[in-house]
Amino acid sequence: MYVYGKKVVEEILKNKKEIKKAYLYKKFSEKDIVLELQKRNIKIKYLEKFELNRFANSNHQGIILEVPDYEYYRLEDLISNDNALIVILNHLEDPHNLGAIIRTCEAASVDGIIIPKDRSVTVNATVMKVSAGALENVKIAKVTNLVNTIKKLKSMGFWIIGTDMEGTDYREIDYQGKIALVIGNEGKGISKLVKENCDFIASIPMYGKINSLNASVAAGIFIYEAINARR
Repeated sequence: MYVYGKKVVEEILKNKKEIKKAYLYKKFSEKDIVLELQKRNIKIKYLEKFELNRFANSNHQGIILEVPDYEYYRLEDLISNDNALIVILNHLEDPHNLGAIIRTCEAASVDGIIIPKDRSVTVNATVMKVSAGALENVKIAKVTNLVNTIKKLKSMGFWIIGTDMEGTDYREIDYQGKIALVIGNEGKGISKLVKENCDFIASIPMYGKINSLNASVAAGIFIYEAINARR
């Protein structure tokens, strides 16, 4: 997988992640990054900007790394304490939304994110770029069946809170204990089966003319409401 952008590169270097090869713009000026790559004996290839553009879009900031594909965690790795907060993404499709949600989860110290194996965006270069390095500090598990996973979480003492346009005001929900927040697909919301297996359905009141928010914006509101309620 190819990843790009200074923030992402800095986090990868900071966390001593494996790097197969580095591609740099011929006039790349970040000496600290170059020195760190050289210190780790990473092979560096200098290219023109148009050559770098073949690997990524113009937002690469002059540096692209070839790294192994993201290694997903086990579900059990996400459950670290009796007050765990997990975010479940129900078939999200936009990598920008996933990247933004990862940033929010890192900032809020969420215990982990769960995504389904099929019909969902996975961790790719765009996600890593948008997450701006936050991915290195967030655990993501990929599961085969969301409904079965939700049932397993329930057996482990989790309360499952789904999000939908029609539900209880999110400010009136009890967020104490082990909580899993379910964020739905950008256009369709959470699926019927997933919704049926939620303990509560929370909604964000809309006071304007639009009736929904971007998935990553909605996720941020729910996550921080849960964090604040648990303090």
